[in-house]
Amino acid sequence: MDTSYIGHFLPKGLLEYFDITGIDELCFVKDRSVYFQISLEERNMILGDVDGTQYESKGFTEITLQDFPVRGKAVYLAIKRRRWRHKKEAGKIIRNDFSFVAEGSGLTKELSDFLKGTG
Repeated sequence: MDTSYIGHFLPKGLLEYFDITGIDELCFVKDRSVYFQISLEERNMILGDVDGTQYESKGFTEITLQDFPVRGKAVYLAIKRRRWRHKKEAGKIIRNDFSFVAEGSGLTKELSDFLKGTG
């Protein structure tokens, strides 16, 4: 599936660190409203000044964020973020730090900023 066009609809810079794994048109059972879900998975690369050879990818955490609607339908980003465990110190776990999540919300930062400006 060619997903190159979808990058224009996502928060800026997101596709530098994540791959699209699915795009689905779904429906909430409760009110039968249709929405889009874009699934993304973080690439296997540690950012910053960390020696990546000392860590190994050990699973994901998943968050779902609401983004700008498209054609009157809600858009949700199902984002799988990696966590890395130190090879010798099993209790030492790191994650990349991304700024696309608005503090204290389930919205992308861009959508949150937009909504604050219209309130």
